[in-house]
Amino acid sequence: MADEIKSLDGLKDAVAGETTALGLDASEQDAITESATPKEPVRDEHGRSYATGKRKDAIARVWVKPGKGNVVVNGKPMNEYFARPVLQMLLGQPFSVAGVEGEFDVMATVKGGGLSGQAGAVRHGVSKALSLYEPSLRPALKAAGFLTRDSRVVERKKYGKRKARRSFQFSKR
Repeated sequence: MADEIKSLDGLKDAVAGETTALGLDASEQDAITESATPKEPVRDEHGRSYATGKRKDAIARVWVKPGKGNVVVNGKPMNEYFARPVLQMLLGQPFSVAGVEGEFDVMATVKGGGLSGQAGAVRHGVSKALSLYEPSLRPALKAAGFLTRDSRVVERKKYGKRKARRSFQFSKR
């Protein structure tokens, strides 16, 4: 442990030496040094990590903790709340990509939108919470695109149109 700390201090010194040679000021040096050091896990007093996931109009609050792989959404088991297999598969993707299937319990509350948007919001929240709980999982989740919020939302209806872009039916006579 002491050797690791010494090597990290040496790494910080090396990075700081290179940044001064580049002519960077103190705040830029701190930012580069901070990115070179490994991130610490973010957990609450119960040993859980919390994250918020969003998709369309749905917002999910997600807590992740070590366990047997139980997923509870709004007080119901995942396979009861998300009855379609496609939505269940969507929730399992972050675990399979990170290689930690069956190692974490998930408790999520989700509001707004439809089932598809809610499943996407829970997936986003689980991915963020996993990366906070174990920072070494972040690169795999980031590469799969699970940490990026899918910003696509329904386009608003415009006046003079039947829907967002659809015109009323044209009548010649």
